[in-house]
Amino acid sequence: MSENGNGSQRRGRPGYDQQGILRVAVAAFNEFGYDATSMGVLADRLGLSKSAIYHHFASKDEILDRALDHALSSLEGVFDEADAAGGSAADRLDHVLRGAVHVLVAELPYVTLLLRVRGNTEVERRALARRRAFDTRVTDLVSAAQSEGTLRSDIDVRIVERLLFGMINSIVEWYRPGGREDAARLADDVIAVALDGLRVPSRSRV
Repeated sequence: MSENGNGSQRRGRPGYDQQGILRVAVAAFNEFGYDATSMGVLADRLGLSKSAIYHHFASKDEILDRALDHALSSLEGVFDEADAAGGSAADRLDHVLRGAVHVLVAELPYVTLLLRVRGNTEVERRALARRRAFDTRVTDLVSAAQSEGTLRSDIDVRIVERLLFGMINSIVEWYRPGGREDAARLADDVIAVALDGLRVPSRSRV
């Protein structure tokens, strides 16, 4: 949460905390596009004056920065969990992919916003740099799994990473909360389609 010059948490009008404003703003950014969503639009959506929003956030850029950080921090945390779980590189990759699906489902509006970032502002460029770093970690994990003989090595590692996350990222376009599949079942399906087609059968491993 943001702090003022005295180090205390920034507070606004009772009943309107930062997270509440953030959720409404993210929904508006996804609906209209970030550039087309003015502070006036956000004020109308919230039933607040613009000055009330500025009491929580210094600018629209700060709102975007906070939203993108929320999505990225959630995804980056998946890697920390995978590293803590240990196991083979393929097992850790399985953990990361499942975790990414769970994050996408739990934070669907925030991840949707992240995937629509194009680098038009400094805030967006910083987010894209973090996203590329995340992708690099996945690529390194795929490479390690290929080296240990648990994933097929006849497919270029960069292609594998792009296909895996191309499939996972596409979920934002069609997944609707409350549907037939929850996050766990959806993650199982992703792993079945993706990794089971890449894994070297146990009997064929060196």
